[in-house]
Amino acid sequence: MERGDLQRLSKDELIDLVLRLQRPEKTSRTSSKPPSTDRKERRDKARPGGAKPGHEGHSRALSEEFDRIVDHRPEHCPCCHADLSEDCPAEAVSQHDAIDVPAIHPLVERHRRLSVRCPGCGTLVVAQAPDTAKGTPFGPRIHAVATYLKTFQALSYERLQGALADLFGLTISQGGLMNMLRRSQTAFAHERDAAIAALRRAKVVASDETGVRIEGSNAYQWVFRSSEAVVHRAAPTRGAIVVRELMDGHRPEVWCSDRYSAQQGHGAAHQTCLAHLARDVAYADETSDDMLPSRLRLWLKRAFALADGIKTFATSTIAAKRRALERSLADILAAPTACDLARDLQMKFRRARDQLLVFAAYSGLVEPTNNACERALRPAVIQRKITNGYRAMWAANGEADVRTVVDTARLRNGAGSFQTILNAVKA
Repeated sequence: MERGDLQRLSKDELIDLVLRLQRPEKTSRTSSKPPSTDRKERRDKARPGGAKPGHEGHSRALSEEFDRIVDHRPEHCPCCHADLSEDCPAEAVSQHDAIDVPAIHPLVERHRRLSVRCPGCGTLVVAQAPDTAKGTPFGPRIHAVATYLKTFQALSYERLQGALADLFGLTISQGGLMNMLRRSQTAFAHERDAAIAALRRAKVVASDETGVRIEGSNAYQWVFRSSEAVVHRAAPTRGAIVVRELMDGHRPEVWCSDRYSAQQGHGAAHQTCLAHLARDVAYADETSDDMLPSRLRLWLKRAFALADGIKTFATSTIAAKRRALERSLADILAAPTACDLARDLQMKFRRARDQLLVFAAYSGLVEPTNNACERALRPAVIQRKITNGYRAMWAANGEADVRTVVDTARLRNGAGSFQTILNAVKA
């Protein structure tokens, strides 16, 4: 701000400006900023490493499965030097595991086409070309490894090429890796469509999105979640058209999201994420001397307590607690305040007033926050930070399909990422 502008400010405006400049910076606890941006406090008085005095020690648990047993027997008695032969009975005193991985190298299977001359007519008969001669020489496990490392470990093509060479002794060009990934991604189309069909039947759907670069332009990674499916979608826009195209006319009973307008109006009822509001309230409570943010913080604490115990409460108890919360919120929103942060909070809560306690009507089927979608988006955020996005739209769409199949399998039966990818590629 220029000096002339400062001179034209009134006294009240100048005081307000100074107060704004004195406000503390927002952190991951009081905003949507990631924890990595927080300032780290010095810990000069921190306890040195190691367990506390009297702490019970812990060691690695023995593996449930092992490949062989190696017994270690004493050979001679230290007292009388008698020979402790194999005939002497022995018992195990302790057990210890030695764990390593074998040397990894490609399993190369050479296919040869042979010709045989017929002894009857003298015709030279040549065997049909094997499938290896018609397609890629790389098997499904290599395709699955490359897809896993590229999608869930966020390796660039250069780093992926180096990892396959160093770990497995595989020499593959970056163009070959690109073709391999494109082939693998087609294997996920069927399970992706099944996940989308499950989403279009769901009664409760949650959504969220995050920014990403695709083909050098700003784009977005969306995620949609129900009790039966997790669907990822790459799109060039953040608009509501993405939701309408994916849901194809299906309107669930409840939609859960943050307060962004493009994610509003897609369900018969809407549950606003209380965690987003809680961060705004925490910042105002730290910054302002007004009591209103503190009252809202306590109100949110009661709302979260209702959500935590909703499966154990009787229907009448839930209804009574909800009515009490609604009355308390009405008093808070009607309270006068001179703090601009408190007024902003009142405005946010007024706009979302009918969307704050929807979860109380569904006995645990609706979450009060959108944390599940944020966790599902976390790998995409890490991928964006490491690789800075995608060179082509097919890569973004393909990775979204892979994440859809893997996250849906994990949601339904806890399946691991690599095994899900391998099963899809083999199929």
